[in-house]
Amino acid sequence: QVQLVESGGGSVQAGGSLRLSCAASGLVFNNYSMGWFRQAPGKEREFVAVISRTGGITFYADSVKGRFTISRDNTKNTVYLQMNSLKPEDTAVYYCAARRGPLNSGSYTTPSYDYWGQGTQVTVSS
Repeated sequence: QVQLVESGGGSVQAGGSLRLSCAASGLVFNNYSMGWFRQAPGKEREFVAVISRTGGITFYADSVKGRFTISRDNTKNTVYLQMNSLKPEDTAVYYCAARRGPLNSGSYTTPSYDYWGQGTQVTVSS
């Protein structure tokens, strides 16, 4: 049974930082590209960042580029999202997701992912 478990969410003031973690089990982790998505109230789930199977390639949404960093540790089956300079508009539930295979155009879209975590809330106050 595949499980993705996010942690590290919380409440911070604007300008602060948080580090999200997503621990994976039940799959061969380095066979999967890993993505982070987020969903704010009343909005659709949106792409945040993605990392290739080896960690050598990353892509970011324009809204977080330069502030967020995605990384992975394949020895720990864990993917991270370091979030700096947080803004109130970053407030959302953040989800990690696993997609078998290499990065391609589908890496930015929710339907192409095979497994999802339960989400962790991030709240940024002004």
